[in-house]
Amino acid sequence: MRGPSLVGRLRRRDPNGAVLRRAARLTLVASVLFYACRYGVGSPLLATYALFGTIAAGAFAQLPGPASQRARILVTSLPAVWALIAAGTLLAWSTWAAAGGMLVIGFVVAFAGVGSPRLVGLASAFQLFYILASFPPYQPDSLPQRLGGVTLAIVLLAAAEVVLWPDPVPVSYRQLLARAADGVAAFVDATADALTAPGHGAPDGRRERAYDLVAVLGLARNPRESSPTAAGAQDRALRISAAALREVLATADRLATDAPSTPIPDLAAARLLRPCADAIRAASRSLLSGAPQVDLRDLDAAIGAAEPSVGSGPPDVPRMCRDATALALADQVRIFAVGTRIAAGARTADVDAYPRLFEYARHSAWTLYRRQFRAHLAPRSAHLHSALRLAVALAIARVAAGVLHLNHGFWVLLATLTVLRTSAADTRTALRPAVLGTIAGVVASGLLVLVVQEPVVYAVVLPVALLLAFGVGRLLGPVWQQALFTLLLTVVFTQLSPEGWRLAEARLVDVGLGAVIGVLAGVAMWPRGAGHDLRHNAARYLAASGTAVERTVEAVLGDAQRPEHDFDQVGRRMILVDSSYCQYHSERHDPGRAQLNWDAALSAGHHVVPGAESLLRRNPPGCLAGWPAAAALLRDTAGHLRSAYDDLADEVTHGQPAGAMPVPIDCVDEVDRLGPLLGDVDSAAVRHLVEVDRWLAGLADSLTRIHPDADATRRP
Repeated sequence: MRGPSLVGRLRRRDPNGAVLRRAARLTLVASVLFYACRYGVGSPLLATYALFGTIAAGAFAQLPGPASQRARILVTSLPAVWALIAAGTLLAWSTWAAAGGMLVIGFVVAFAGVGSPRLVGLASAFQLFYILASFPPYQPDSLPQRLGGVTLAIVLLAAAEVVLWPDPVPVSYRQLLARAADGVAAFVDATADALTAPGHGAPDGRRERAYDLVAVLGLARNPRESSPTAAGAQDRALRISAAALREVLATADRLATDAPSTPIPDLAAARLLRPCADAIRAASRSLLSGAPQVDLRDLDAAIGAAEPSVGSGPPDVPRMCRDATALALADQVRIFAVGTRIAAGARTADVDAYPRLFEYARHSAWTLYRRQFRAHLAPRSAHLHSALRLAVALAIARVAAGVLHLNHGFWVLLATLTVLRTSAADTRTALRPAVLGTIAGVVASGLLVLVVQEPVVYAVVLPVALLLAFGVGRLLGPVWQQALFTLLLTVVFTQLSPEGWRLAEARLVDVGLGAVIGVLAGVAMWPRGAGHDLRHNAARYLAASGTAVERTVEAVLGDAQRPEHDFDQVGRRMILVDSSYCQYHSERHDPGRAQLNWDAALSAGHHVVPGAESLLRRNPPGCLAGWPAAAALLRDTAGHLRSAYDDLADEVTHGQPAGAMPVPIDCVDEVDRLGPLLGDVDSAAVRHLVEVDRWLAGLADSLTRIHPDADATRRP
C-alpha cells in the first residue's frame, strides 16, 4: 500500500512531470560529468566543480521562459560565473579577505535582482559559485580546472534543457494579457449593446468571464521569474497595460450598471465603445509573436468625434455622464494600446501623448536599470534590506567557518542561504524543516557509512541519490528534501575524500551553525520583512495620490497650476511600492494580523495620475473658474476623497479598518446633484463639471472595491 500511495502523492504534486523531468536532466548531466572527471580524468577537483556547477545551475537557479530561453540565459551567464569563481579562488588565502568578498559580492548579487527577474533567479546560484571557491585550500593555480568544471556543467546542462525531455512551453504573461484583453473587449461590446439595443439585458456572463481573466494578471498569481517585474521598457509597458486593462473593465462595469432603463439607439457613448473594443482586440493580437502592431488611427478618430458631441445641445446630464465615462474608458484603452506597442518593441510609439506615463520608453535599457537601482537605494527599500541582510549573514558565516577551521565550511554558508528569508517569521518557518531534515539525513548517512565501506557502491548509487534529492525530495516537502540532500552529500564526498562517519557529524555541526546564523540575522535585521516596508511605502503612496487628486481639482477650478510636482511624487513612490509588493508575496504572512486586499488598495492609486493627465487634456486648468456652486461641490467631493485616501493610508499602516469609504454616485443620482447648479450655465462648462465629477466618482468606486462587502454590486 505504501508504494502506490507514494506514487500517487508524487503524481498529485507534479501532475505534468515538470519537477521529475528537471531532476532527470540534472541527474544525467551531473552523473556523466562526475564519472568522467572523477574516474575518467582522475581529478577530484574537476569533478567537484562539475558536480556542484550542475547542482547550482540546475537546482538553485529559477529561470523563466521556454527551454531555449533558459539555455540561453545559462550560457550567457558564464562570464559572471567565471568572475565569481576567480574572485573566490583569489580571496581564499585569508578568512577575512574571503568574508569581505562575501559581503560585497553577496550584496551586489542580491541587489542586482532589482533590475530583472532573471537576475533574481540566478542570485542563489551565483552566491554558491563564490561560496564554493572561497574556501581553502588556497590554490590559485587550480583556477583553470575550476573554471573548466563549471563551464562543462553549464554548457552540458543548457544543451540538456533543449534536447532532453524539454518542458512544454509555459503560458507567458503576454498570452495571459492577450486572453484577458479579449475577454474585456467582449464585455465592452456587450455593454454597448446593453446601452443601445432593446432586448439586451445586463452582460453578466461576459462580465464574470472578463473579471476572471483579468484577475489572473495579478503579479501574485504568477511565478516571480515569469512576471513582468524588470526595469526594462517592455516589462514596464506590460505592467502599465495590465493596470489600464483593469481600469477599462471597471469603467465598462460602471457604464453597464448605469445603463438606461430604455436603451437609446444612437447613444454617443455606445458609438465610442465599439471602436474601443476593436482597439483592445487589435492590441491583444499585437502581444503575440509575429502579429502587427495595433493601429490607433480609428480609435483616435472615434475619440475626436466623441469629444465635441459631449458639449453639443442643451445640457443633458445623464447623457453627459455616460459620454464622460465612455471617454474615460477610451483614454484607458488608448493607454493599453500604447503599452502593448511599446511591449512589442516600438519604444517611442505615441510617447508624446503620455510624456509622464511612458517617459521611460525614450531611454536605453541601461539608463532604466540605473534609475531602478538608484530608486531602491533608499532607507525603506525592501530590496535593499534583503540584500544587506543576506550579505551580512553570509559574511558572518564565512568568518565563523574560517575561525573554527571547519573542513566543510561551505555547508555553513549553504545552510544560512537556505534558512534565511526576508522576514523573521519566514526564517523560523524554514528553520524547522532544515534542522529536522538534516538530523534525519545525518542519521541515515552515518548508518550508511558504517554499513557500506566499498567506494564502488557510492559510485553506483549516485544517480539514484541525485534523483531522490532533487526530484522526490522536492515533491515530498522541505524535510525530505533536506534529508535526501544530506544523504547525497555523503554519497559524493565519500568518493572524493572518504572520512567515514565523521562526514555526517560535520554536516550536522555545519548546518546547525549556519541555521543559527541565519535565524539571528533574520531576527536582528529588519525582522518584519517586506510586509512592514510595503505598509509604510503604500501609506505614503496613497497619501500622495490623495494630494494629487485634490490639487487636480484645484487646477480645474483655477486655484492652482497643473500639479506636476504632485504627479512626480506619486510616480517616485510607486516604484518602491511595486518592489515591496512583489517581495511581500514571497513571504509567510502573519495570520494574526488582518490582511488587506492589496491589489485593490494599490489600484486605488495606480490610475490617479494617468486619469488626472487625461482629464486635464480635455479640461484645462481654470476651465471651471468663476462658478462658485460647482467649485463648492467639487471641493467637497475632493476633500472627502482626500480624507478617504488618508484613512486608507492609516489602515495600511496600522492594520485597522478605515472609516467609511466615499460612495460612488451613479448616473441617475448625478442629475439630482447637478440639477440645482445648472441655471443658465453654457453646455461647455457643464461638460467640464460632469467630466471632473465622473473622474472623482471613478476614484471613489476604486476605493469601494477595497472592501467589497460594502458594495455587493461590484466585483472585488
